[in-house]
Amino acid sequence: MMRTAIVLASGVFLTACSVSTEPQTVARLGSDPVLSGGSYDSGGGLTVAVDLQENQGRTMVCGVWAQSKQQSVLTKGKAKEVLDTGSVEIAGGAVVRGLRFMQEVPPRADFGGQEAGCVLTDQPWQADQRAVVRLPRQVVHVEIDEMGGFTVSFVPSGPGAGGS
Repeated sequence: MMRTAIVLASGVFLTACSVSTEPQTVARLGSDPVLSGGSYDSGGGLTVAVDLQENQGRTMVCGVWAQSKQQSVLTKGKAKEVLDTGSVEIAGGAVVRGLRFMQEVPPRADFGGQEAGCVLTDQPWQADQRAVVRLPRQVVHVEIDEMGGFTVSFVPSGPGAGGS
């Protein structure tokens, strides 16, 4: 009896650990995605492109992100942390919190047609709805020593990854 309980508990634990946080759907962005992002005060930045699509009568949020090719070593690897704090709003209400489901793409001037990671929301589909992407201002690096210190911040200022 005890052995069966342990085997079942182990199976449930392993299943829980293997649940994917990746998007269940991939789609191409439309020709006019909403762009947002920001820059680091040490140089470089991020751009997020979001498109709303209909899926089973509900709103699906699809998106990609890009980061500057040239940026400070202090901000390398910080993009996903910034994306984790982001959200997508429709009509003033957040429908998605955390943007890590989005796929990274190289910086570009036009994000239309890019293959994007998507999440299906509970929001009913309305053809005229518009997404708003929020990426809050945040400190991404702190360095303090006996001579003093400094911080590097991400500042939401619009698309910041640059484009080719």
